[in-house]
Amino acid sequence: MLFSVATNLRNFASKKYKGGMEKHRKTQLLLQDGTVYDGYSFGSDKSAAGEVVFNTSMTGYIESLTDPSYTGQILILTFPLIGNYGVPSEEKINSLKHYFESDKIHIKGLIISNYSFDYSHWSAVKSLSDWLEQHDVPGIYAIDTRALTKKIRENGTMLGKIVNDVEPDFYNPDEHDLVKEVTTNEVEEFGSGSNRILLLDCGAKNNIVRCLLERDTTVIKVPYDYDYTGIKYDGIMVSNGPGNPKKCEVTINHLRKSLGEEKPIFGICLGNQLLGLASGANTFKLKYGHRSHNQPVLNVETNRAYITSQNHGFAIDDESLGGNWKPLFTNLNDGTIEGIRHTSKPFFSTQFHPEASSGPTDTEYLFDEFVDLVKMYKGVK
Repeated sequence: MLFSVATNLRNFASKKYKGGMEKHRKTQLLLQDGTVYDGYSFGSDKSAAGEVVFNTSMTGYIESLTDPSYTGQILILTFPLIGNYGVPSEEKINSLKHYFESDKIHIKGLIISNYSFDYSHWSAVKSLSDWLEQHDVPGIYAIDTRALTKKIRENGTMLGKIVNDVEPDFYNPDEHDLVKEVTTNEVEEFGSGSNRILLLDCGAKNNIVRCLLERDTTVIKVPYDYDYTGIKYDGIMVSNGPGNPKKCEVTINHLRKSLGEEKPIFGICLGNQLLGLASGANTFKLKYGHRSHNQPVLNVETNRAYITSQNHGFAIDDESLGGNWKPLFTNLNDGTIEGIRHTSKPFFSTQFHPEASSGPTDTEYLFDEFVDLVKMYKGVK
């Protein structure tokens, strides 16, 4: 790593990079336990505070940074080379940015080992640093991300801050209703399919909408606290999102009412936790969460394993599941619940991301299962 950093420093001093001359100055990462990491700044010059978490994926920083589930967090990318394929254009298809999972970067800050000043990809139009600066998000490189990640694995997720100018106070995202910050402010409609899906937007990734639209649906996206009783729909999708699920009390209460009906419900990530809470189960915070593209899960109904994309810090307590609910998937690394299913009604959920983006798409078939349930239960009251 030291050789790579030294090479970057020499290159910085000797040439201009794509997108112009990149900024380069010393900065620090401070952890709540007093540990200090020295590095170099890229992106915005502002300071930032949040919960420090790590993602072990090799690719997909575009999708991760625009995933609303990372709201309130400072993200460590453990893959040593970041920025090498730049950032693509913001072209839209079906009113959604084609290469992004939302309209903006949601992380508080970015921590990496080696920043690639030069980028090369047919779709790239700007550097990662320029993109971060555009969204006022600071980055820090030349950090020993392996040592930092090992520290978090051993001690648990902790608060931290990137200090560039004025040192901010520590910020704990679990104390805030983060879903309120990322949900849509209005009812939005996508597509014109024959199956009407109500999407509770708790911070929905764009690829959830894309996956639904590919399956003859009309997607009605509503705010997470919206009273949807007056809307005509055939099934409910509860999206991913950030923060502590217990902060979404209004959503949980609405879902509790929907569990008394027969219309299919499919929850993803935070949606899995909210469905569990609505059913009467409890949730708890994981020591350091699951954030990667290589999380193995087991479908307990078929005894088949899948590799999944994940990004969450909370999970359902399996011992708190009611008698009408059962685990659908479990994590093969730590045994935590990765999905639940009702024993008689068309309700199920996954803690992982079947829509991926980025990551493996092995479990995208669950969207087919959901839409098939919607077709089957149409007209049931």
